[in-house]
Amino acid sequence: MINILYSYIKKILKPKNKDNPSADKNTPNQVTVSPNINTNIDYINRLFVNSSDIVCRRFKIPLDSPVEAFVFYIDGLTQNEIINDNLLRALMVDFPSLSSISEVDTNITSFVNDNFVSVAGVKVLTDLTQVVERVLEGETALFIDDSEKALVVSVREWEARSVSEPETEVVVRGPRDGFTETLRTNTVLIRRRIKSHRLKLESMKIGELTKTTVCIAYIDGVVNDKIVEEVRERLARIKIDGILESGYIEELIEDNPYSVFPQTNFTERPDKVAGGLLEGQVAIMVDTTPFVLLVPATFPMFFQATEDYYNRYTWSTFIRALRFVTINIALLLPALYVAVLTYHQEMIPTELLVSLATAREGVPFPLFVETITMEFTFEILREAGIRLPRPIGQAVSIVGALVIGQAAVAAGLVSNPTVIVVALTAISSFTMPNQNGALAVRFLRFPIIAAAAFLGLFGVMVALMLMLFYLVSLRSFGIPYMSPIAPASKSDLKDTIVRAPWWAMFTRPRLIGYKDPQRQKFTQKPGPPKKRGTNKR
Repeated sequence: MINILYSYIKKILKPKNKDNPSADKNTPNQVTVSPNINTNIDYINRLFVNSSDIVCRRFKIPLDSPVEAFVFYIDGLTQNEIINDNLLRALMVDFPSLSSISEVDTNITSFVNDNFVSVAGVKVLTDLTQVVERVLEGETALFIDDSEKALVVSVREWEARSVSEPETEVVVRGPRDGFTETLRTNTVLIRRRIKSHRLKLESMKIGELTKTTVCIAYIDGVVNDKIVEEVRERLARIKIDGILESGYIEELIEDNPYSVFPQTNFTERPDKVAGGLLEGQVAIMVDTTPFVLLVPATFPMFFQATEDYYNRYTWSTFIRALRFVTINIALLLPALYVAVLTYHQEMIPTELLVSLATAREGVPFPLFVETITMEFTFEILREAGIRLPRPIGQAVSIVGALVIGQAAVAAGLVSNPTVIVVALTAISSFTMPNQNGALAVRFLRFPIIAAAAFLGLFGVMVALMLMLFYLVSLRSFGIPYMSPIAPASKSDLKDTIVRAPWWAMFTRPRLIGYKDPQRQKFTQKPGPPKKRGTNKR
């Protein structure tokens, strides 16, 4: 009975094709190019009715018996100068005067392509729907009467942001260029760093309406072929009306979609992507966004910044250890503050306990409510500072925190120690290089505070153990999320909290780049020049 009821409910809730929002009802069926030029023009006019940016320029090729032709493109996505000089002028002015089309060729389209279209990227298509798709991507189509083929000329050009320093990953030492919203620019930035034929770039279209170009990049012979195949399969399974940013892809390809921890890494820096490819990762680039995804991603990677590999290893190791400490502060300090003051006052020195009790005297709320309220208040100020214009946002973040904090203390609503704990926690959360990882830490802070309020330090330990068990169970494209810590890999620990010198980093990560584990020679440790005997005269 239960199975019958379940099947009936499932049948009712199952979306029908006609109600599927991702289905493009206006997508034309496959149509071939007609030898009648008027038929092609009518088809295009029906598709792009009420579209003022569509240009259909009709003209005649000057034979003794003139042949009609027309170019079809979208204004703003093409280089008009090239269309005018290399297509229209070449065919209307420079075309030879021949007695008949038979003297040109039995196929005038091939003759024009071979002799008069002086553009590198040209394709000959017979499917009119493919021609329309190419034009929507910024290319130009040329149709000639009495020909069942169309020439698609690549003359793309649109307004784009120039290459500039990424604002989300600022470094003191390192390259200053960052990805842009143009996919081809991003692939060029990677090609400049990895000049090898083994760097592969595969493209596909995702999105029924947007038809967004998504490109996967990897180094053949270094990457695990199973990971590349898994990336292809997960991207191919995506059926959606549009992809506007790489965040869409990120949520649709994760191993565990309900996890608060990110299972893909994203970056604006080409050098970080190049470094990931050299270790055996796969990059997923999406047109119209500067953020590139790197998979698989492990938890220790979120503590690593690109600048760590440009500074001396001693300083980089110190900074990574500092990040590890500050992330623990951001995650645990408010919870420890609530647990100790609520249940474990005997752990606090007497003088400090008296000072804290004096500071909290007159505060009407329990410590848990006080701490949670201040944490939420700071999160509100941080979000408001991000959404407002930059000059105003900075003023709101700084002045708002100072004014509200001072006013709350003066009014006796919160105590000074609570303000100090919340401020130190917020500052510590900014030290994590990866924003997704920092968001996970900020989110988990609140349930750990609640556990501390109800069970004290025992609740904090239970919350930490549950989080640790969960992290160990996670995977990213089949790779354990906590590797190389769990499962332990002694050779890979050289690039976790400790950053070994470059001459000691012989191998790639064992679980990611095992196909070609050795990345450099083993005898590159530098040293002083060897003593040489002096020549006596």
